[in-house]
Amino acid sequence: MKIAIGADHAGFELKRTLAEKLAAAGYELADVGAYAFDAADDYPDFAGAVAEKVRRGEAQRGIVVCGSGVGACVAANKRKGVRACLCHDTYSARQGVEHDAMNVLCLGGRIIGAALAWEVAAAFLTARAGTEERHRRRLNKVLEAEEKG
Repeated sequence: MKIAIGADHAGFELKRTLAEKLAAAGYELADVGAYAFDAADDYPDFAGAVAEKVRRGEAQRGIVVCGSGVGACVAANKRKGVRACLCHDTYSARQGVEHDAMNVLCLGGRIIGAALAWEVAAAFLTARAGTEERHRRRLNKVLEAEEKG
């Protein structure tokens, strides 16, 4: 599975740690930056780049890290076809995929530690979207709302 990953300055260190663990676990990475710490960079640039990779099918899932994870989540969700969620626990990360077809995980580099972030990412990446009628029905309603703008 190919994973797009990106972070601003506030998520830079956590992104580096996650990228190393993801690569060691056999995931193919599309790292969209930041490639060096820059206190003046902006989370929408990296959230947008990750979201675009997922939207275009160049990555099956994405992970974005900013300070709280909130800004990255807001920015990533501006892209059609992207369902980004802020998760700091394994239950939400897994259920977000299984019930809501979440395809981008947002994390707060100032909120969550590296060990828990890895567990959350692993739950997100190993989960599969549910095929139950109720999940498809609900996702279709979300997609219809997206089309309306």
